Amino acid sequence: MSSRQPERRLIASNKRARHDYTVLKTYEAGIVLMGTEVKSLREGRASLADAFAQERDGEIMLYGLHIAEYGFGTWTNHQPRRTRKLLLHRVEIERILAKTREGGITLVPLSMYFDNGWAKVELALAQGRRSYDKRQALAERDANREIARELGRHLKGRPRRG
Repeated sequence: MSSRQPERRLIASNKRARHDYTVLKTYEAGIVLMGTEVKSLREGRASLADAFAQERDGEIMLYGLHIAEYGFGTWTNHQPRRTRKLLLHRVEIERILAKTREGGITLVPLSMYFDNGWAKVELALAQGRRSYDKRQALAERDANREIARELGRHLKGRPRRG
């Protein structure tokens, strides 16, 4: 018997979201897709750049996700920026909607990937950052990186450069 790791293949990620928002909690959601959309995703042709999620009729919908048309599709091809339904448990939907109604919190897709053949979206409850918060986060990350370098040099017994 061989132990298989669950296969997880990244399709697209929204790097800008982690810069512009403070991520409070993440959720994994399924997504309702058409056949040509899945084929296009398997080719890696998706963009989360302008995507966001909102409630509509008690369900969470994903807006602005761009999935390029499938090259070999015919009249059955999909619209690249159509609204897509996200699949979550009812309890999770209620929790998410309660948080977003508080104000100042939004739903942002962080990444899209295949998990054992199923297309999934990593969705985050996020709070917007101001420009000084972004600068502070960058400075903190650089300081942590420098501390890690120094610690590594110290443990290897190498002298400090500079």
